[in-house]
Amino acid sequence: MEKTDLLIIGSGPGGYRTASYASQNGLKVTIIEKHYPGGTCLNAGCIPTKCLAHDAELRLTTSHVCNTIPPLDFTKVMERKEGVITQLREGVNALLTQPGITFIKGEAHFISDHIIEVNGKQIEAKNIIIASGSRSKTPPFLKEEDITKQKVGEQKIVTSTEILSINKIPRRLSIIGAGVIGMEFASAFSAFGSEVTIIEFMKECLPPIDSDIAKRLRKSLEKRGVTFYMQSAVSRIDLCEENKETVKLIFKRKDKEETIETDLVLIATGRQANVENLGLDATGIEYSPKGINVNDDMETNIKGVYAIGDVNARQMLAHAATFQGFRAVNHILGKKDFIRFDIMPAAIFTYPEAACVGKTEDQCKNDGINYSTRKGFYRSNGKALSMDETEGMIKILIREDGLLLGAHAYGAHAADLIQELSALMNREARIDEIRDIIHIHPTLSEILQDALL
Repeated sequence: MEKTDLLIIGSGPGGYRTASYASQNGLKVTIIEKHYPGGTCLNAGCIPTKCLAHDAELRLTTSHVCNTIPPLDFTKVMERKEGVITQLREGVNALLTQPGITFIKGEAHFISDHIIEVNGKQIEAKNIIIASGSRSKTPPFLKEEDITKQKVGEQKIVTSTEILSINKIPRRLSIIGAGVIGMEFASAFSAFGSEVTIIEFMKECLPPIDSDIAKRLRKSLEKRGVTFYMQSAVSRIDLCEENKETVKLIFKRKDKEETIETDLVLIATGRQANVENLGLDATGIEYSPKGINVNDDMETNIKGVYAIGDVNARQMLAHAATFQGFRAVNHILGKKDFIRFDIMPAAIFTYPEAACVGKTEDQCKNDGINYSTRKGFYRSNGKALSMDETEGMIKILIREDGLLLGAHAYGAHAADLIQELSALMNREARIDEIRDIIHIHPTLSEILQDALL
């Protein structure tokens, strides 16, 4: 039986970056992947959606200058996306061939707590990291087979995976869910020319974002023609008898049943952990359909077995998976780190984009925290005006002793602005210290400085 210091199941951002980090720290690593290296993020998630978001933004900004919407070659949009994926996938492949790492293509199954079987052979590892990721969650009225059994090119109901492979822009796109995935695709496809409708069960879009910012972003998309049905619950999807090319969405809104007709339905109701088909029942690992239970070192109840990223359902973000992997390796090595999982920045790549870190105002109120708010606006910033990007705002929440509690923004490069504040929050900088940091003029980051002065 083969043996290794560390065995990793899954080669998404959590898996492949953890493998590289572990090998750099002297561990012999085996990593197993049943699909493509890079995981969902690279192949059917973060990267391809950001390619679409970029091309959508170019189309909109070009129309500002030319006063006309340029023609769209969707085939070239998709070809560019595939080119980016291929280039990055080759980079991950190269990383997984570096000394100290053995890459195996195959499906891993637990035989016991520390023995994995793949391609008919067994590997024993003192330490195992499960990084099997997640997949799209289907609402109660649908089954996964309802989506997977459709013929390619004839789909009427898709998840974020399938919509990244369509060959034409739908005239009408209806999206179930106004979370990150739904909002990003709504923004991109409305820019590409689709009539976009979003149906959301909650009162407001983007629950992780401060409601003040979320509302402003929703209004911005409404100005671009996106229709929102909030506090609405879809009950079923029917094929139109009179026109087999379209479907009907039936949903309840304020106790009244409503119907809309559409050409394509995107299911964007969240993600669910991939805990099936791992053979976890052959082990003592504690898990549920929601994910694998771990402690703050990402270790399960079985010593030496860890779970990182979407599969533990703590923070379903690619960068969260990466740093959870670093934490797991540090625990294996007995190394102390300064990773702060309570300070987790996140971004939504709509147009304009949005980002957040830390607490929302509603959370501060619910927790009984004494706080104040500061706001900065793009419309009064020289760089924003020169970029013709005056739509945007940043909102900063400050504890009474000057400590930053959270920050939320929408507008051009919102993610970059939030990243600056994330770094300062990690160092527990107070408002008096941040005010004295010199910012380059003219830059968007001066919006932060103006908000805090």
